[in-house]
Amino acid sequence: MEHAAERLDEAGVADPRREAASLVAMAIGRERSFLIAHPECVLTAEEAERCGAAIGRRALREPLQYIRGSQEFFGLEFEVTSDVLIPRPETEAVVEAGLGFLVARPSPRVLEIGVGSGCIIVSLLANCEDATGTGTDVSKAAIETARRNAERHGVDGRLELVEADVYSGLDAGRFDLIVSNPPYVPEKDMATLQEEVRRFEPRSALTDDGDGLTIIRRIVEGAPDRLVPGGLLLMEIGFGQHRDVAGLFDEISWESVEFLPDLQGIPRVVSAARRDQ
Repeated sequence: MEHAAERLDEAGVADPRREAASLVAMAIGRERSFLIAHPECVLTAEEAERCGAAIGRRALREPLQYIRGSQEFFGLEFEVTSDVLIPRPETEAVVEAGLGFLVARPSPRVLEIGVGSGCIIVSLLANCEDATGTGTDVSKAAIETARRNAERHGVDGRLELVEADVYSGLDAGRFDLIVSNPPYVPEKDMATLQEEVRRFEPRSALTDDGDGLTIIRRIVEGAPDRLVPGGLLLMEIGFGQHRDVAGLFDEISWESVEFLPDLQGIPRVVSAARRDQ
């Protein structure tokens, strides 16, 4: 494992010892704690081959989650492929706020725009058993990944998945809750992203190739016609975007607009309630 850690360190991987241990443990089908308890462990030829291949991919800066093929989110394990964003802890704030809203609504309907892996809407449906949902994405491959995750967690019977661009392609109907983690990275900031993100995660899920607000504008503009009176829009936004995003909401359609902070105190999720009329 020392050799693996050294190789990852030379490649510029952060926390190389931890990452090496995770990859070795994956190769032998064990938890990292097993390696700590059994430092004398010797890999078989097959295990060594699997480990070498995984270390080689990580040394090229491919994210660990893609190599492993999964990532935990909101207490659930999700399949992730290079066709979808890797679920991140800050996005759990969307789920937490959504569940707090849904608990008081009978048989609520949820729409997720840009469903990706399905981590947001699947987590919502898994924790709100009387809810039904629709997830949209422009990527057919992402739709299929979300479908597999819905099946894994037993919510596929309550989730419709549609290949659609924001609201276009959706049937008529209104929802109690709209959620989204849209592509919000401005094109000018793409070069500053971590190499693992910039090179391996799907560009169309990261940026609009503009100011980072293109899809956000479309979501906000169309939401009043897609939400029931008193319905809620929850959307993750980027660092420093909250003032620009606040200006997208007009007083005619929206009762209240607030921004929920992440663990670092950064405004991360916009929460906007449609007027109850």
